[in-house]
Amino acid sequence: MTALTLSTSAAPGLRADAIVIGVAKGTGSRSGDLVVAPGGEAVDKAYAGKLADVLETLGASGAEGELTKLPSPAGFKSPLVIAVGLGAEPDGGGYAAEALRRAAGVAARTLNGAKKAAFALPVEDTAAVGAIAEGVLLGAYSFDVYKDNGGNGKAKNAKAPLAEATLLGGKPRDAAHKAALARATAVSEELNRARDLVNTPPNDLTPAAFASIAQEAAKEHGIKIQVLDDKALVKGGYGGILGVGGGSAATPRLVKLSYTSPEADKHLAFVGKGITYDSGGISLKPAGHNETMKCDMSGAAAVFAAVVSAARLGLRVNVTGWLALAENMPSGSAVRPGDVLRMYSGKTVEVLNTDAEGRLVLADALWAASAENPDAIVDVATLTGAMMLALGSRTFGIMANDDAFRSAVHEAAEEVGEPAWPMPLPEHLRKGMDSPTADIANMGERMGGGLVAGLFLREFVGEGITWAHLDIAGPAFNEGGAFGYTPKGGTGSAVRTLVRLAELTAEGDLG
Repeated sequence: MTALTLSTSAAPGLRADAIVIGVAKGTGSRSGDLVVAPGGEAVDKAYAGKLADVLETLGASGAEGELTKLPSPAGFKSPLVIAVGLGAEPDGGGYAAEALRRAAGVAARTLNGAKKAAFALPVEDTAAVGAIAEGVLLGAYSFDVYKDNGGNGKAKNAKAPLAEATLLGGKPRDAAHKAALARATAVSEELNRARDLVNTPPNDLTPAAFASIAQEAAKEHGIKIQVLDDKALVKGGYGGILGVGGGSAATPRLVKLSYTSPEADKHLAFVGKGITYDSGGISLKPAGHNETMKCDMSGAAAVFAAVVSAARLGLRVNVTGWLALAENMPSGSAVRPGDVLRMYSGKTVEVLNTDAEGRLVLADALWAASAENPDAIVDVATLTGAMMLALGSRTFGIMANDDAFRSAVHEAAEEVGEPAWPMPLPEHLRKGMDSPTADIANMGERMGGGLVAGLFLREFVGEGITWAHLDIAGPAFNEGGAFGYTPKGGTGSAVRTLVRLAELTAEGDLG
């Protein structure tokens, strides 16, 4: 992973492969003009104050994500200047953290293969230090483990991520700046680990393999872990997880990760859907809909990363993570449409569609989490295609049994730069899951399917416990081109939202 340092050095004398500066679209009296953002003054001065004019000649407009390269001026020890767009110049106040995060990410992606780069983006406060650092670390991500060019150990045509980045304007002796850098490093490293898990092919990432990875991380970071294998799940009566995993030779697991702080007086539980591969089961997915289903464990990856992040940051809050891990496959032992499962809660579920399996494993894990009576539960899942139809591929939906908590989760997501939107739980949709055979069916009305799934999950949350459900089906896996600090493939969606919720709880600002 890219090494980060802070420096107050001037850009001209810094030895690096490139210097990254920000440019923006002017506002107010400078409306329509290209503006060099704070941090780029020394570079602009070396161009005799004409850098904006030069960049405009090259076609730069300052639009967010736009990148323009030009040779460094005489006297610079770096051969290249990279100008990256920040969007509109702020009309009072500093640049938004997300604009800085995205700009740094675009530049970091472009610099794959470089040994060192200096980022001279606007550092107007401590939050900017953290945002730029996150953008660099997340933007420089790559996943080349399986590209070994025939087994010689070197990925064909692959470039290593940017080796080192210096954040100019960051003060290496300032405690707040150092803390911002350390936080960004911890969270980004764990988010990138979540991306690795999502990108790992399902023949290597079975439920047992995922559990082993969690055990190694728990040992490293002082986290207590409990792994229930298939025999323990049978003994405990976890009918949902067993039903979903029953068709696969790779047996299911339920993993409990517990981070505790001696100074904590609040307890959060995070629950993640961990379907390591989803064929749809007997209700088999059609061709064209199963090629990326290795990503169906993105919720569990996010929960895992968030718990480890909380431990690394030493947050004053107890955080328990539940990873509901199973592989959904068709076979003679697979659950069938029409089967009835007795869940861990004792409630019975008629399975009308085996491709609505995520809610079944989550139901068992939600009930297990409820038994500890945490202050709040948040589950994360790539749960429904309906949520993608509603919100697109970059925004996740938030449902909750408490409006204030739903708003708090939404605000936390927006604060860290994860697009999200609050969604309702309409009571009239609950009737569609009534079953003549069991307590509830795992399917209801087709219209509003994402909301129906949320209503199903609510049935398995303990009475009086505050709960939110994040449906990350859209943003969890990017099938298009990379953008900002978001790569193609696994994105690590919801990790930063969960970490922020834990921080707010630790600070006493979340209920």
